[in-house]
Amino acid sequence: MIDRILLLILFLIGFYGIIVKKNVIKKIFGLTILNSTIVMLFVLEGSKIGSHVPILEENITPIVDPVPQALMLTAIVIGVCVTALALSIVYRLFNSTGTFDIDEIRSKLYKDEE
Repeated sequence: MIDRILLLILFLIGFYGIIVKKNVIKKIFGLTILNSTIVMLFVLEGSKIGSHVPILEENITPIVDPVPQALMLTAIVIGVCVTALALSIVYRLFNSTGTFDIDEIRSKLYKDEE
């Protein structure tokens, strides 16, 4: 039970970083925390299902399903790619606007369009 509470706290920290923070880098960190929390939740829940790997053994009933593990590996790779892409976009925004504050970026970009 304590592990789920800790994961909920981590999830809320990441959600807080995305919603409340004005710094774009902090928003990306919040997104990374959310991604990591979801991966940890899947690993935690998957570890309680079984205890044996279903390879080269027969007649074992509590086996671990390898599909969620493969999906979480894919989620980790996609999370790293999304973070790298977001950081490169923020770098380009910083070069064009000179700030990481989302409100200033929005005002400078919309002012340039008018």
